[in-house]
Amino acid sequence: MIPLIKIWKVIMDKNTTFGFILIAVILMVWLYLNSSPTTDQQNKKPETTQTAAQPQANETKTVQPQAKPEISKDLTDSSFVNSSIPEKVVTIETDLAKIELTSKGAQIRKFYLKNYKTWNYKNFDENDFYNTHIQLINQKNNANLGVEFVTKGRKLVNTADVNFKVDKNQAYYKITGSDSISIRFTYSTSDNKKISQIYTFKGNDYLSRFDIEFENMENVIDRNYSVLWKNGINFVENNSVDESAYAKTTIYSPDQTYHFEVSKEERVSSEFPKQGTTPLANYWVGIRNKYFTAILDPLSQPTGTLSVSGYEEKNQYGVKKYFDLKLRASFEQAKMHKNSYALYIGPVDYSGLKAYGLHYESIFEFSNFLGLGFILRPISEYLFMPFLRFLHSFIPNYGLVIILFTLVLKILLHPLTKQSLRSMKKMQLLQPMINELREKYKEDQPKMQKEQMKLYSTYGVSPTGGCLPNLLQMPILIALYSVFSIIIDMRLANFAFWMDNLSVPDKLITLPFALPLVNHTISGLALLMAITMFIQQKMTIKDPTQKAMVYMMPIMMFIMFNALPSGLNLYYLMFNFFSIAQQYYVNHRHDDIQLVPVDPSKRKQGFMSRMMEAAEKQADMQKKTQKKK
Repeated sequence: MIPLIKIWKVIMDKNTTFGFILIAVILMVWLYLNSSPTTDQQNKKPETTQTAAQPQANETKTVQPQAKPEISKDLTDSSFVNSSIPEKVVTIETDLAKIELTSKGAQIRKFYLKNYKTWNYKNFDENDFYNTHIQLINQKNNANLGVEFVTKGRKLVNTADVNFKVDKNQAYYKITGSDSISIRFTYSTSDNKKISQIYTFKGNDYLSRFDIEFENMENVIDRNYSVLWKNGINFVENNSVDESAYAKTTIYSPDQTYHFEVSKEERVSSEFPKQGTTPLANYWVGIRNKYFTAILDPLSQPTGTLSVSGYEEKNQYGVKKYFDLKLRASFEQAKMHKNSYALYIGPVDYSGLKAYGLHYESIFEFSNFLGLGFILRPISEYLFMPFLRFLHSFIPNYGLVIILFTLVLKILLHPLTKQSLRSMKKMQLLQPMINELREKYKEDQPKMQKEQMKLYSTYGVSPTGGCLPNLLQMPILIALYSVFSIIIDMRLANFAFWMDNLSVPDKLITLPFALPLVNHTISGLALLMAITMFIQQKMTIKDPTQKAMVYMMPIMMFIMFNALPSGLNLYYLMFNFFSIAQQYYVNHRHDDIQLVPVDPSKRKQGFMSRMMEAAEKQADMQKKTQKKK
């Protein structure tokens, strides 16, 4: 067995350096896995409707599908085709949205959010509503929300192909406050079979209602029908690849929340429950991108299944993800059959979703770094997000909010970091004595380590005390990363100068060539953060054996933070700035910090001292064993 004293000789002088490097590597790997591509898409045209190619039919399912009777190759039932009815578009304007409904398929044609601008809105006249406000319906293949069923004649009917009649004469309606409006789309056959889809919108709410009625269809529909949402949410950000990186579907039940993602170009799917059926009112299903979501929540009590599917599509900029939802409900063989669904189309606003009391906030995912979600989620949910919004309630500029937030956090952490900074100051004062020991015992490393530990104990200095501020930063940085990356408050949040969107990396310099690990752009905030880290390291690290840290850490942190949200970089920059000011104060104003031996009766035996004692005991035991031999 190798004596512990030999192991200690290897790690003692380098423990702090190794710790910092290990922390940086862990953070770098985690942020790489969780950050989105930084491909520059400045020159691409803004995307309002995707035209991606349809995936191949060779689908891979995550569950075994139940055997189903074959459906006729003629997928059209002539009873549900009427091209003679002209398309009619009805526009509903509420306090929050402008919605276009079309009689073709009784679908939501477009859904504009009045409180959220397009990423390039400054390129248009402020009165140009349609080019300055985001539109969430992906119109690929002319399909989004609809109904599908199989007839008893084994033919498929999709209401997206049906021309409905609308019960409204006007083309435009406006509602405000608590007012509501219902738009009924109805298709009738010659023998009085009817399908109706009814939308109900409120003036001051993103949550609407979607009703489906089947009348005299008991001899037509075979066992069940499905409510569909196809093509996910429209891509509305400048970097749609970054936006797509956050795309996923969520299925909520009282027992568990399922998050479904895709990582293949082939379509994959999953079905819940995996066997049999369930009351659909126990579930809701949602689909989201980075900042916006659509949620379907069954209000009535049919039994059925929920399935989600999706695939990736690669283009010159990176990977995009597309998802479909299907809620298959049992059909009652009755003259009148009706089911109702709550329909939320709007922002992924955590507090707004939570206010409904329906667990819609479960679609909002916080960081679960190294399985520490149980710590990081409360920090984000109950501390950072409410406090940031409180500050923003009276400070309109989110950059100033982050600066004030950082200052308050630094003041709160001051009692914890004060002792650490004083310990680091004592370490600097001890450095000449440590250098003497290294020179005196350069031929006897175990003896040198033992005397060094005695020196620490004599003056009450912890050699690892300087690590505390950096360790405290880790959960804060990780929690803030998730907050700044996906909290919708940061979307298009302007600060100053070139920093016009705190939710994405700021671009101070765009290079005509790509640098290794950095790509084409240089973040000004990441660069300033690295400079402040260098200054801080120069002020605190005096041990010659750790000199490389002064240069390595700023470079590593710049590379890592260059692709992160500028809001996070602004926080770290200001935290470093306040730390430098705090360290300067400790170094130049606390003249009372002196190397005074601690009373032996009051000395505490630290972790390293205990390790050294254990190492010495093991070494003595091995010597005795060798003598006996």
